[in-house]
Amino acid sequence: MVFRVLKTLVAVALLAALPLSASAQNGPLRLEITEGVIEPLPFALPQFIAENGAAGDVAADITRVIAADLRGTGLFRQIPPDAYISTVTNFASPVQYADWQAINAQALITGSVEARGDGTIVVRFRLFDVFSQAPLGEGLQFSGSVESWRRMAHTVADQVYERITGETGYFDTRVVFIHEEGPKNARLKRLAIMDYDGANVQFLTDSRSLVLAPRFSPQGDRILYTSYEGGTPQVYIMDVATVTRRPLEAIPAGNMTFSPRFSPDGTQVVFSLEQGGNTDIYMLDLATGTRRQLTNAPSIETAPSFSPDGSRIVFESDRSGTQQIYVMSANGGEATRISQGSGRYGTPVWSPRGDYIAFTKQEGGRFHIGVMRIDGAEERLLTASFLDEGPTWAPNGRVIMFTRETAGANGAPAVYSVDISGRNLQRVATPGMASDPAWSPLLR
Repeated sequence: MVFRVLKTLVAVALLAALPLSASAQNGPLRLEITEGVIEPLPFALPQFIAENGAAGDVAADITRVIAADLRGTGLFRQIPPDAYISTVTNFASPVQYADWQAINAQALITGSVEARGDGTIVVRFRLFDVFSQAPLGEGLQFSGSVESWRRMAHTVADQVYERITGETGYFDTRVVFIHEEGPKNARLKRLAIMDYDGANVQFLTDSRSLVLAPRFSPQGDRILYTSYEGGTPQVYIMDVATVTRRPLEAIPAGNMTFSPRFSPDGTQVVFSLEQGGNTDIYMLDLATGTRRQLTNAPSIETAPSFSPDGSRIVFESDRSGTQQIYVMSANGGEATRISQGSGRYGTPVWSPRGDYIAFTKQEGGRFHIGVMRIDGAEERLLTASFLDEGPTWAPNGRVIMFTRETAGANGAPAVYSVDISGRNLQRVATPGMASDPAWSPLLR
């Protein structure tokens, strides 16, 4: 089932550009994503035109998802359609800019959907800078199976986001996570995958074995995770398309492997190996099966994460007496402590942009998700709760997803997201309890 769906999605392709002016590609409508952005940019999004009767429902669905994507960033505000003065009934009709200016729409998104007899749909869209009275970039056309309509909607939203902010979008992505069921003292956990917004959930394992901490490969085609399937924690690698899995490597009975993560090129895996009561970080070459030890200390070394260029690794260690964050060469050797504040730090993850490290911090009975520069400077806490942990970055390095668990005997985990300024905290809609999210790369 997973294979069929993913194969269909991959068939979505960017097609011909429509004959619109490209002169406004770098037009004046530009939203800078900084801590100073407080007022969301207002946009108008008339329902996409259904070019024929069969396209009516999917045109409405695509419009709804585009709007939700943009609103969900906290950077954009949709003007209610009942405030619109103009109606858009033809994709090629000239824009009545004065009507959109009158309701203070700064960006206008128009589009159409055509359903064809072979089961495919064609989606066209255009973006306009209302006050400059010019297109913002070229019109685009996409085609694919009708089942892939959500991916096409996310792709349109990514295009709008990128043209207005100058940053790559993150809507056409997936998230692998742990789906949880049952009481807190007997929780069942399954590996699952969903769209970034919680839609299209699919299960990748059953609930017979405890699973933890999944991680996507840089290409999005494989998943690393820790499973108790063999009785003790062991790292597995799964092919997403076929949902086939195998242990990462054979380990002696009684030893444990956990906290895996791919290298940026997908050829290496770093992970923790516990043997003889000591835990260190190792690197495994997936092609040769050669394993190298990167740390050698009597403390617990775990949660490794590569820098985007693959030259360094950030990890957590209690070698100083408390749990802190360190950076070392990807070849191992001497490490530098970068967390300098009070409290305990863990689960560091290097931003895909290379500029920040996200982490979990425990201090004063509260848990936080935070970010710091790669030298430990400019530490900023983004959240606070009974239990926040396990950050994962959107592929554009602007948004972080994490697990939040409520307190008490009936406490339950859920997945939340927040942007790196600490704004726009929101829960991701999952069908049940969820934890340990890991964001995929863009699916292009």
